[in-house]
Amino acid sequence: MAELRAPKPWHFDILVSDGFVLSEMAAVTDILRISNRTLARPMFSWSYRSIGGGIRRNPSDIAVETKDISPSPTADFLFVLGNADAERDNLVPSHAIRSYVSRGAKVYLLAEAAAQFIARDTSMAQRATHWENASLFWEKYGTFESENALAVDDGAIVTCAGMGATVDVMLVLIGDLLGKDVQINVANIMLHESVRGYGTLQPGQEAVSRVTGDREVDRSIALMHQHIDEPLSISEINDNIGTSPRALERKFQAHVGTSPSAFYRKIRLHRANNLLVNTTMSVTDIGVACGFGSGFSNRYKQVFGVSPNQVRKRLRIDTCKNTSILTETKDFTAHSSAKSG
Repeated sequence: MAELRAPKPWHFDILVSDGFVLSEMAAVTDILRISNRTLARPMFSWSYRSIGGGIRRNPSDIAVETKDISPSPTADFLFVLGNADAERDNLVPSHAIRSYVSRGAKVYLLAEAAAQFIARDTSMAQRATHWENASLFWEKYGTFESENALAVDDGAIVTCAGMGATVDVMLVLIGDLLGKDVQINVANIMLHESVRGYGTLQPGQEAVSRVTGDREVDRSIALMHQHIDEPLSISEINDNIGTSPRALERKFQAHVGTSPSAFYRKIRLHRANNLLVNTTMSVTDIGVACGFGSGFSNRYKQVFGVSPNQVRKRLRIDTCKNTSILTETKDFTAHSSAKSG
């Protein structure tokens, strides 16, 4: 058993909305659960909260029963989960954040929740969100600044990239509360080789290509990620990294199985797909934002098999279906409550 250092148990409120990210919820609750198992007595408890309470579902149709946000919260920590819809209304209710902070709780905002908070609150000196959200909100607002770190601690509020980084954030917190020995023990049980610190750069954007191991290919792909809206020519990339066109072509074929120009085009198309499914930008604007002056729809269909407009149509249908399911669930819950009353 690990040595017990905590003076009292801690309670976590986990704020969820329809569309919540399941991996983030699992990271928070599993690490708390495993920590309890390694200690002489459980030191952590948690509750699921939402605006208004009731059942909340994620895109995989996993449901969780929640309680309404308390007007006078007593939790020591609030974790606000990210969401499949980066623009879902009110992921981070201002009154709730103020209420928790004023009562001494530490607030953790994950991924999309962090992005929404950053977009409306410019008082924080530094802040972090998932690199996808940083790109999306930059396109939406024109100005959006965040660190490319896994997380930033601004005192009362921690903004975080979410997703897999939630595990690291939780392990850092466990280490702060209970000591390094407990942190290492929990990390080992999670089969988590090392705990990444907050300042670790996210493996996205220009860092995404480091796994190839080839210096010229990695630097080329980094340049591609940095120049999405105004693409560089392959000759300009060659000039930047100091290699010949033929040499770079051979290296790309060997390491990623395609030419530099084809790889660059796919990077831009994947960014376009991200904007297509996560924003309300027009198809034309998305094409321009990803460096396609013309022919965007045809290029998109060649890679994804459907046109951008077909994707948008499917998304509208899925949204209508999900809205219908949620309405039926709420009606059923209300009916059951009335019947039991």
